[in-house]
This record gives sequence, C-alpha cells and structure tokens, in this order.
Amino acid sequence: MPRENRATWKPNHFLKIVQLLDDYPKCFVVGADYVGSRQMQQILMSLRGKAVVLMGKNAMMRKALRGHLENSPALEKLLPCFWGNVGFAFTKEDLTEITDMLLASKVPAATHAGAITPCEVTVPAQNTGPGPEKTSFSHTLGITTKIFRGTIECVGDIASVCLQIGYPTVASVPHSILIGYKGVLALSVETDDTFPLAEKVKAFLADPSAFVAAPPVEAKEESEESDEDMGFGLFD
Repeated sequence: MPRENRATWKPNHFLKIVQLLDDYPKCFVVGADYVGSRQMQQILMSLRGKAVVLMGKNAMMRKALRGHLENSPALEKLLPCFWGNVGFAFTKEDLTEITDMLLASKVPAATHAGAITPCEVTVPAQNTGPGPEKTSFSHTLGITTKIFRGTIECVGDIASVCLQIGYPTVASVPHSILIGYKGVLALSVETDDTFPLAEKVKAFLADPSAFVAAPPVEAKEESEESDEDMGFGLFD
C-alpha cells in the first residue's frame, strides 16, 4: 500500500485524533522517549483490543484538543502535558489495567549525552574501577578524583556535575552564587557601576602600592649586661 503524501496524511491524521476523542471516553498521555520501533510494535500488540496508541506532532495534538474542548472541557488539563515525545493511549477499559500493561512494557535504556534521567541518580564518593588513563573524563567535568590502588576514586563529585549540567542542588548553589558574584564584580570593575564590595577591588586596581604591607618593625635587641657590669667576673 503506497504511503500517503504529507498533504494528505496531515489532515487525515488530524481527523483520526478527533475521531478517537469522540469514540473513546478515556485516554492517557504517554511518554515515548527512547522507545525503539521494535519495542513500540510490542506495546501495540500487547494493547490490541484494549487500547489504541496514537503518536503525532504536539502542535497537532494541542490543536485537536482545543477544537474538542466544547464537547469535553476537561481535556484542557491535558494541554500542558504535550512536550517532548508524547502521544495518546485511548481506551474504554479500566485505567488501572491499562496503566499496568504500559508500565510492564518499560525496559532499561542506556543514557547518552544531553539525556534527562526520569529517576534520581546518586553518585557516591567511591572507587570507580577505571584505570588512571581515564582521568581526562573526570577532569573535563571538574570532578575531584585521586588514584587509589591503580584505579580512579571520586573524592567529591556531585557539585561539579550539577554545575556542568546546570542543575541546581544544595551542593552546587553556593558555587553558583560565587560564580555569579565573580561575574558581577568583573562587570563592576569594567564599568562605572559599583557596589560596596567592589570599592576595595577598584581601589586596589587603581593603586596596588597602597595595599603593600609595611615591613615588620624589628624590636631592638636589648643589650645583655656583661658580667663586669654585675660587679664580678666569670671566675670570681
């Protein structure tokens, strides 16, 4: 069967969304990040006869929902859910049963650069296992490490990782504030704008010699009184 061209597919897909909204009283918004085509086929097969999964452009999904709000005002609550790789799962069955089937289809997936983990990740200070030749990775992220018994050991990892990915935590916020302060101070030094804490830095840059510490005053050594002054000699 020949594939529909874009001019035909888009309006037909939009009508399919509207039709499913009319036919099914319940639906899920499901995430499909990192779901491969083979896994998606397995999900569709497991849900056959119980639910219909429909993927599409988020803009198209939102447009279809807005056009359907007159019939089902509650659909407005779904609009904020459409970001990332998501779709609809329409059903007439019990929602708990379909939820369990969807959750059962989840499988572990390897991470990659830029991915956001869906669960908490804890990286404790510990021996990592790789040899010393792998330290460049830790140095790139600014993670403090040491070599212990021929392998890399993380000393303090969490603040550096958070700063690198731009995710604030209790460990990284103090560093973020300090970095921000340095930026504001540098801007103040280069412009006429100032604030009390920048005044001392500007004064130092204007006349560094004024901040040179004076040499310590050497205390005069008190001359020791000789034995003669005491009125007797060494062997008297």
